[in-house]
Amino acid sequence: MTVLQLDAVTRVHGAGDNTVHALREVSLTAATGELVAVMGPSGSGKSTLLNVAGGLDRPTSGTVAVEGADLSTLRLRDLVALRRRHIGYVFQDLNLIPSLNVIENVMLPHELDGVRRATAKKQAASALAEIGLAHMAARYPDEISGGQRQRVAIARALVGERRLLLADEPTGALDSAAGDDILALLRSRCEAGATVLLVTHEARYAAWADKVVFLRDGAIADSTDLSSDGSAASAR
Repeated sequence: MTVLQLDAVTRVHGAGDNTVHALREVSLTAATGELVAVMGPSGSGKSTLLNVAGGLDRPTSGTVAVEGADLSTLRLRDLVALRRRHIGYVFQDLNLIPSLNVIENVMLPHELDGVRRATAKKQAASALAEIGLAHMAARYPDEISGGQRQRVAIARALVGERRLLLADEPTGALDSAAGDDILALLRSRCEAGATVLLVTHEARYAAWADKVVFLRDGAIADSTDLSSDGSAASAR
């Protein structure tokens, strides 16, 4: 089943001499259980692609569909509900709330969606245990390391039944061993039926993917299928 589909998506910022084409006629699909890595130089449109895919930004032209729903046709409240319930995000700047402790940060999407606090806390604790940070639940973001904050952001993206995970450099603050652990976790979520769109600069992490898309100047310059590549499997 196709979970994410972008058809001829273009995103233009500014006008006249200040016009920037962040994305140019980008088309891609990601199916259930698939991990798609997006690579490219800085400024190639990788983060814009994630924002458009998750409904945080709207394309100038083209369509974006998540599980068959064209995001441009959804009312704002329905789009917000879809993002909270079905899409998990790991942002480059993490977006943790300093006044909330670790488990409260992970609980937040569920609580905003009206989930009972006890249920939200139980699922958040499970997500923290999954990434090895259950013992940090009561600490605040400024009391833990940058790598630990990165993992808390990942736990927040994983909590609940998220069907689509959008990860913008989720291993950026982690050493190689911890990065491999996170990729193994994302891979296990794919095997459980989720879909992951991963932005990375690291070829070692892209090797975990089923497909690698290369962006340059906002357009897809190349796409490589690794799903049947024995070397990719050995890299995992």
